Amino acid sequence: MRDQIDLLATVTILGVLEQAYFVLQVIYARRKYKISPPETTGHPEFERIFRAQANCSEYFPIFISLLWVAGIFFHQAVAAACGLLYLYTRFQYFQGYAVAAQGRLGPLYASARLLWLLLGLAVAGLLAHFVLP
Repeated sequence: MRDQIDLLATVTILGVLEQAYFVLQVIYARRKYKISPPETTGHPEFERIFRAQANCSEYFPIFISLLWVAGIFFHQAVAAACGLLYLYTRFQYFQGYAVAAQGRLGPLYASARLLWLLLGLAVAGLLAHFVLP
């Protein structure tokens, strides 16, 4: 059983670590610019880092859900590869957004395409599960 989900579990843990890294970047930016919680405005660089982290967090449940459904019902390795690419594009998104708002656009579109791909794989896998004997 474990070897049927080991890649998905690994990508999930990497995703959690990435989310933790994003949160730490917000904490560091709060300290650097002396912005105490619950404030979410202040220095423009802080605001970009805060927004990038929030955006990544908002999409994380969608990503994890699609990763696991695609991995279980379509193919684990294909879903895990898409998951790794997604994590990479989100990292690029975060880094780009931290520098300038325009820097987020290319990685944003790439990560959205990967989510659509995972959705397609998940739907294909579920259809095959329910339709094919």
